[in-house]
Amino acid sequence: MSVPYRLLSLSCACLLLGANDLRAEDWQYRLSAGVANAPRYSGASERTSAPLLAGSITSPAGFFLDSQKGLGWAHDGEAFDFGVYLGASAARKDRRAGFEGSDKLDGMGSIKSRPLVGLDAAYHLGPLTLAANFEHALEEDKDEPDTGSAYNHLKLSLAMQLYKGRFGELTGGVNSQFGDGDYVRTWYGVSQAQASRSQFRAHEARGGLVSRGAELAWRLPFDQHWSLTTVLAADYLSNDAGNSPLVDKRLQTSVLSQMTYTF
Repeated sequence: MSVPYRLLSLSCACLLLGANDLRAEDWQYRLSAGVANAPRYSGASERTSAPLLAGSITSPAGFFLDSQKGLGWAHDGEAFDFGVYLGASAARKDRRAGFEGSDKLDGMGSIKSRPLVGLDAAYHLGPLTLAANFEHALEEDKDEPDTGSAYNHLKLSLAMQLYKGRFGELTGGVNSQFGDGDYVRTWYGVSQAQASRSQFRAHEARGGLVSRGAELAWRLPFDQHWSLTTVLAADYLSNDAGNSPLVDKRLQTSVLSQMTYTF
């Protein structure tokens, strides 16, 4: 993928800010451009600034094609939202290449993107929104269990609108992320084979809680078409993920700002 892996954690706040915009009776088109600053990989102390370019098309029936999520369908109701999609998983290079990867990962092997199936659900309870996102990434290479296994990832979020007025809309949220054993091993584990090829000691990673985080998102509309969104996010890596020798910093922070045109 063209942006650092941890920027995926910012998507929930952006979707919450734009949820009302998606409840439309006509076709909707959205184009976004901006910049993000984030760790080069989950757990890294190295950072990179990368351009963001995104687009989406949503039909009146709820079907959508999104450059970040993929192809799917979503229902946005007054109290409950639900969506399914087919997309591509995150990736990680074991060398520095433009905005991606890090030479520190040399010998770990690259984690290639593979098809995934995702489910989104959100329940609106007054000013609060309870949300869940589940993704199942398919097996990429059965001969490379360290980097190519199928895995499952779950993100649970609680968001609240903190302000809405002449200066736009401010939303804050907290989240917890979980992964099965294959997920944690893929992104944070170090097998004996990887340890022999890299600078890292072997690390057996088990499934469970991966991180706890918080997000703050501000959306400023200029008119019915143009808006500016800025998101600040922080994730604290926990358990076997946080104890991984790949992790230089448990506390990972990211920021993005993007201009969006909707028509």
